[in-house]
Amino acid sequence: MNSKPDIRPKLSIVIPLFNEEQSLRELYKQICESCDTAQIRFETIFIDDGSTDSSFQVLKDMHAEDNRIKIIQFRRNAGKSEALSAGFQEAVGVYVVTMDADLQDDPVEIPALLGKLEQDYDLVSGWKKERKDPVSKRWPSRLFNAVTSGMCGLKIHDFNCGFKIYRSEVIKTLRIYGQLHRYIPALAHLEGFRVTEMAVNHRARKFGHSKYGAGRYANGLFALVTVMFLNNYMRRPLHLFGMWGGVLTFAGFGLTLYLVLMRIFARAFLSNRPVLFIGIMLLVVGVQFISLGLLGEMIARGQADQHQPPVRKKLGF
Repeated sequence: MNSKPDIRPKLSIVIPLFNEEQSLRELYKQICESCDTAQIRFETIFIDDGSTDSSFQVLKDMHAEDNRIKIIQFRRNAGKSEALSAGFQEAVGVYVVTMDADLQDDPVEIPALLGKLEQDYDLVSGWKKERKDPVSKRWPSRLFNAVTSGMCGLKIHDFNCGFKIYRSEVIKTLRIYGQLHRYIPALAHLEGFRVTEMAVNHRARKFGHSKYGAGRYANGLFALVTVMFLNNYMRRPLHLFGMWGGVLTFAGFGLTLYLVLMRIFARAFLSNRPVLFIGIMLLVVGVQFISLGLLGEMIARGQADQHQPPVRKKLGF
């Protein structure tokens, strides 16, 4: 008996957007030209992240013309991470492409990204090698990428490029929220997926202006701390809180023991010594850190049964 053919699209193209009404039709036309020429079956999922212009109406009109277009509309602007997560949940393709809606990412690169992914990688991140952005964006971005690469151990040039392609198991494994969309390659690498990069054509913005201000760098720094904490201590919180709790407790115990010996043998008065209060404070804070670590271990143990180990392949089952 013949099995049913897989009618899933090969690609799900996930595109978050905010106020990009002028770019949408041209972008989709370029996607169709690129994928149809390469004979790639695809679907496109546009996520309208609370646009205040006519972006949603443009998308509705496009959907009426082509059923390969799917639309998710948010009630308010929730941010790129939430938009990507919503698109990932609905994606049914064997592979998933993410790109921005501002026409700076060139859809002609999609077949090349797919070819690179099929060289036994799980995620291929675009590298805007010749970036068409002002210097005020390029230099901070280089510093951001260098710091991220050093901290997570993944040697790529452009973590925050929105133009990427993934195997579907990658997007089903990662949890993207807050500002973590900036670190998807790092998160995938830390989960054991095979990550690489490919230089892609980057174009100057044709319509509108960038939606991101200088505050994105501070937000990105906090998100990087989140990434490193979750990777190193999510399932063993006592290793972090217990270590610092032990240091503080030991220091507090040493100070108070010294003062007790001074009181016993030197008959020294302790009530006028600030170091007494410092020692007591260190003891209290140290015990609290250890208690916090133990509570974290209890929570982690309770969630352990739900955690899926990072298995890549199985044979003989």
